[in-house]
Amino acid sequence: MKVRVLAILSLLVVVIVVTVSSVILTSASRELTQELQINRVAALNRFAQLASDSAEDGNTTQLQREMDRYSELYGEGILIRLQEKKIRSGGLSEDQPEVRDALNRASLNLSDTTLNPIRAFGTGNDIISRPFGTASQVLGEVVVEVNLDAARQKLRERWLVVGLAAAALGALLLVAASRITAWVLRPVHRLSKAVHELEATGKTSQLPEAGPPELRELSRSFTAMADTVTESMESQRRLIADTSHQLRNPVGALRLRIDLLQLALRSEPGKEAAAGVVAELERVEEMLEGVLKLATAEHRASEGSARAEQESGHQRLGITNPFPVLQGEVERATPAAHLAGAQLTLVGPPSDSPIVCDPDELAHMVGELLANAIKYAPGARITVAIKATKGGTAVEISDDGPGLPAEQLAASTTRFWRAPQHSSIPGNGLGMTIVERLAEANGAKLVLESREPHGLTARLEFARPREDGHA
Repeated sequence: MKVRVLAILSLLVVVIVVTVSSVILTSASRELTQELQINRVAALNRFAQLASDSAEDGNTTQLQREMDRYSELYGEGILIRLQEKKIRSGGLSEDQPEVRDALNRASLNLSDTTLNPIRAFGTGNDIISRPFGTASQVLGEVVVEVNLDAARQKLRERWLVVGLAAAALGALLLVAASRITAWVLRPVHRLSKAVHELEATGKTSQLPEAGPPELRELSRSFTAMADTVTESMESQRRLIADTSHQLRNPVGALRLRIDLLQLALRSEPGKEAAAGVVAELERVEEMLEGVLKLATAEHRASEGSARAEQESGHQRLGITNPFPVLQGEVERATPAAHLAGAQLTLVGPPSDSPIVCDPDELAHMVGELLANAIKYAPGARITVAIKATKGGTAVEISDDGPGLPAEQLAASTTRFWRAPQHSSIPGNGLGMTIVERLAEANGAKLVLESREPHGLTARLEFARPREDGHA
């Protein structure tokens, strides 16, 4: 935005500076033209008077002397046509078309004493002329050549001064425009950053009240709104976590009573009914446990990405070697894999595979993905590997089980979503959601893809750590 605003202001500055410079230079050209015209018309009138006197007494010696001295001094030619002869100095000849035209107009008793406006980079000289004689008779004509080179040089010097002044003025205006633009847009940039922070974390810092009054009011309004949104989201998270936690106590007590009831029951139908109640209680307990884990994961994700945490001084994340974590989770999941008839394989790590991650949360994510693979792909071959990617390192869990269609892959991280074909398998539909939230909290990304010819690949993609140890 700053570049666009500066571009518009720069264009306006250029227009203003060029307009002011043009007015000044036009005025300078007019001033020099008028000054030169006054001087040369005075000289023209003087030579007309001398020519008139010479025509009366018939002696042109003094006139010729004055003309030669003038041409030598100013480098300009003079041509005077009397009734009986022509007198010239400075090489001015009536063979020149403009001189001939000037003589013809003067012979018609017309004076031509106006100079064309001086151009800084023009060429050539100008001509002025007038007749002399009595009121009823033209006795002759005077033509004076006007050399414009000196005036043009003065005008070029003024162009240089005005150009330097215009450049300095333009630079000053651009600096002022840049400062004003930064002053106006700084609150806008802060507001934009705060909006992204609120979107990513659910909270934002206090915005300073700076800039124009309208933007200060906008900052106050946004801060108040952000505080309300943050408080509402935090209240919802606390409600979910507290409710889930509080429900565990009565559910536990109810389970104990059912266990006692099972011991007291002697009939088979009664025992089967009690077993069904226990199964439902186990499902409720699993659901509550999943909701608690999800609330924790979403709270971690709301703290922002790994980079935001490092920049704010959060020390929970650090450079981790993922291979020992994978080893521990594979060993923990191996008994369950054997019971399900699955073959669990851990592939050796690449030579260099550090990631920025919380080891406990990495173990949680890998454990959830392994549990899902064992549960929904019984008898499959499950491979756990660390792979180098273009942007960093990936932890990959893949299986050659039935997999999921593309439309189900897109919905698999939705809360409480379960594939229709897996409805008979115990589960709460929160595992993938928890993994996705924890991945976000650690600056990673969960990618689910189909595996050829069949199966599923779950990949946790981590960015390459920076030299300072941050993601």
